[in-house]
Amino acid sequence: MNIIICGAGKVGSSISKQLASQGHSVTVIDQSSEDIKKINDTQDAKGIVGRATLPSVLESAGANETDMIIAVTRNDETNMIICQLASSLFNISKKIARIRSKEFLEGKWSKLYNKSNIPIDVIISPEIEVAKSLFRRLEAPGALDSVPFANDKVKMLEISIEKGCPVINTPLKQLTEKFPNFKANILGAVRKEKFIFLKKKDKMLEGDNVYLVVSSDQLNEILKAFGHDEKFAKKIIIIGGGNIGLNLAKLLETNFEGIRVKIIEKDKSRAEQIATELSSSIVINGDGLDEEILKEANVNESETFLALTNDDENNIMACVLAEKSGTKKRTIAIVTKSNYSLLQKSLNIDDLVDPRMTTVSRIMEHVHKGTIGTVYSLLDGQYEFIEAQILEKSELLNKQIKESNLPEQIRIGAVVRKDKVLIPRSDFTFEKDDLVVFLAKREHLKEVEDIFSITSI
Repeated sequence: MNIIICGAGKVGSSISKQLASQGHSVTVIDQSSEDIKKINDTQDAKGIVGRATLPSVLESAGANETDMIIAVTRNDETNMIICQLASSLFNISKKIARIRSKEFLEGKWSKLYNKSNIPIDVIISPEIEVAKSLFRRLEAPGALDSVPFANDKVKMLEISIEKGCPVINTPLKQLTEKFPNFKANILGAVRKEKFIFLKKKDKMLEGDNVYLVVSSDQLNEILKAFGHDEKFAKKIIIIGGGNIGLNLAKLLETNFEGIRVKIIEKDKSRAEQIATELSSSIVINGDGLDEEILKEANVNESETFLALTNDDENNIMACVLAEKSGTKKRTIAIVTKSNYSLLQKSLNIDDLVDPRMTTVSRIMEHVHKGTIGTVYSLLDGQYEFIEAQILEKSELLNKQIKESNLPEQIRIGAVVRKDKVLIPRSDFTFEKDDLVVFLAKREHLKEVEDIFSITSI
């Protein structure tokens, strides 16, 4: 598939790297010669310096033969114009745009995006997606991450294996004996900063970050098996009243009764504005790094503390201050620099969230059509959790898993059949219309397309 990406920032660069590694023909356009040089030097993609809003630049990038365009520049209006040109001049079939401004996304103005106005097929709002991602984390206390699949019938969990964990050092094949209600598939783990697929004879070790797939109605039972019986946090402090913090607060207010959310926002006018958009949350105008402001917010009583500003260092420092406030609490910080992950454990920060990968995962869902649903990227796109449907022409139809000759680095996690969630073993037989949730290494995604008879758009 021929794909043009407009914008060579962190998101555009990550998408380009991921798509090029899957065998797609990728061209990246950006006005920054430095960013384009980095693309040309480090990726199997073509970089072009220029303005993507100029038809001549799009034409030189191969727009006449392009199947998809992804507009992820820093400017909403630029992304809109790119999609309009892609449709009007080059008849590109799939157009994806990153749109940040809520004025374009909400209420009566959302009618702007239809075929007769601005032809955008998919709108990605990073701030909304990150807020949803954070909300899912808060929904599953004890898990580092929780991602819904198959219309929320299945969840992917990331769980840290800590000292005293009941399942530590237990071979996977013995888990069902030790825990009869253990209805989950443990697929892999990050161990010493390297991802490994786990086999039945393998054990989970202290320090592992484990990835598993579980039926959503078994979520609490599985978390208890891992030693997590934490209750949903009712006292939450958010540092940063930007769009991420605001959207998260709205989600919390809408979905949970009795929750107490406090937002600390440094900019006075912004603090006043978001206060009018929230019903029960308290907005405090002040610096989240000011200990007096933190005391005013009763940080010592908070159960979850989230630092969501656009400054990585401030977010990390705020979590450190919160951790030192006394009572044990969950701390979460947004960071965009990957090397900060090395500091996470030493600083006792529970979770570092990269908003870039959330956006990338959402965009990757739309690279394929038809039978591919949710896609969730791990480790900068090296691995992906995917849901796909078994079609009549699928290689897996009427085959058992042990007969399917699936590559070692494609692991089946769960199957939804007629609204029932099944945790398959080696003798499981696939049937037509089965919805399969699985984990695959990036290098095997072309095989995934072939196995599931998926057609790229």
